[in-house]
Amino acid sequence: MKTLKLADRRRGTLGSNAPLIGLIGPIGSGKSTVAGWLMARGAVVVDADLLTRSLMTPGTPVTEAIVARFGEEFRHRDGSLDRGGLGRVVFADPILLADLEAIVHPAIGGVLEASIRAADMKRPRAIVLEAIKLVEAGHAPWCDEVWLVNCSQATQLARLVQRGMSIADARQRIAAQAASLPLWREAATLIVDSDGTRAEVEKAVDAALAAVRSERRGPGSRDADSARARGRAPVRGTKSGSHH
Repeated sequence: MKTLKLADRRRGTLGSNAPLIGLIGPIGSGKSTVAGWLMARGAVVVDADLLTRSLMTPGTPVTEAIVARFGEEFRHRDGSLDRGGLGRVVFADPILLADLEAIVHPAIGGVLEASIRAADMKRPRAIVLEAIKLVEAGHAPWCDEVWLVNCSQATQLARLVQRGMSIADARQRIAAQAASLPLWREAATLIVDSDGTRAEVEKAVDAALAAVRSERRGPGSRDADSARARGRAPVRGTKSGSHH
């Protein structure tokens, strides 16, 4: 894990009472597992992917704009989007991917901000904005911290295949995101290397959360922070002995 100097830290522009951590990383890096660990320690997780999916249900303006741009062949009979087919097309062509993002990003921004402000009212230990396109969408300045979860491409490939993705699709997704890594590294205030053992990575995340809490104690702090940080609760969406 790489941690930057205290002087490199910043205050996010949203001004949340709880520390706001932007969580980024390529597919298969383990960022959802890290989000789960943080949630188990009292953070509220705002999942940009889930919120984006809610905007892409049948009949929504986002869905209609996507179909208008990419064609009716990406609409199922029930009106839902063929996300798998659309993904294979856009991840193979950077121009098409940019076209899709130009539709989705403006629509999701307001929803994310509203979700963050609603989470802040719950007085959590931290708020985690899990968003793979956090930097590209211009939302990194909202955050007090930006954590990049990263691993080797071999680890990524193994995890994606374990999830049931074909090797060809997995390689395509990895290649499509490779160009973003320098941008993500530049934006990151902390880099978590998830190639280590589950225990090593979880310990590093514990230490990082404790550092964030100690640097800025807001209204969401708790007297029992240190004791709770040592706890081990079930992690959302993970299997014992793995971190995907």
